[in-house]
Amino acid sequence: MAKIAIVTGGTRGIGAAISLALKNEGYKVAANYAGNDERAKQFAESSGISVYKFDVSDFEQCQAGVKRVEQDMGGTIDILVNNAGITRDGTLHRMDQASWQAVIDTNLGSCFNMSRCVIDSMRERSFGRIVNVGSINGQAGQYGQVNYAAAKSGIHGFTKALAQEGAAKGITVNAIAPGYVDTDMVRAVPENVLQKIIAGIPVGRLGRAEDIARAVTFLVADDAGFITGSTLSINGGQHMY
Repeated sequence: MAKIAIVTGGTRGIGAAISLALKNEGYKVAANYAGNDERAKQFAESSGISVYKFDVSDFEQCQAGVKRVEQDMGGTIDILVNNAGITRDGTLHRMDQASWQAVIDTNLGSCFNMSRCVIDSMRERSFGRIVNVGSINGQAGQYGQVNYAAAKSGIHGFTKALAQEGAAKGITVNAIAPGYVDTDMVRAVPENVLQKIIAGIPVGRLGRAEDIARAVTFLVADDAGFITGSTLSINGGQHMY
């Protein structure tokens, strides 16, 4: 029986590429999204992947969303990809509390919310794969992104701790830290700034969403059970440590 995967923020950008890659590997995929109904409808029609609208920063919505996916798919979640993320950029002395909280709740809080909703069934079956999408800016920091950098950095600590808790139960928990990837979010950066970013990437280009998706399919495979608590940096050599 095909394993069931859920991808948060799974209808656009990196998330869409992950959803498609998992489907192509034979998984039954549910793609979560937050608000862009038209984009989600287009993705569902073009990909054949089921889409589910709920706010991953809200624990009760996550509970209801996971339950709905499991009912529709006829089983419990085997694979969780915590990819959903937002930005509310600004230097700290100009940032309001709402911009801080929204990013923390969506980018980091969602990892708790979604993982908590699936961890019990994973433990019962002694199998699970959780992949959390961090960021180069959670590793190196970034001017004007104290909220985003804090949330993404928190994901890496969350990953290591949960990996220790899940290891004896056949649950692996890993993180991916993408660099600058050619998505709508990155393309919204002013052109002059974008060119400076690309100039600082040793391979000389932005990443592709498929570069990240390939790593997810590797980490969630049945035979990837000896890889846990790791962060895989995919950034074209921009940040090495």
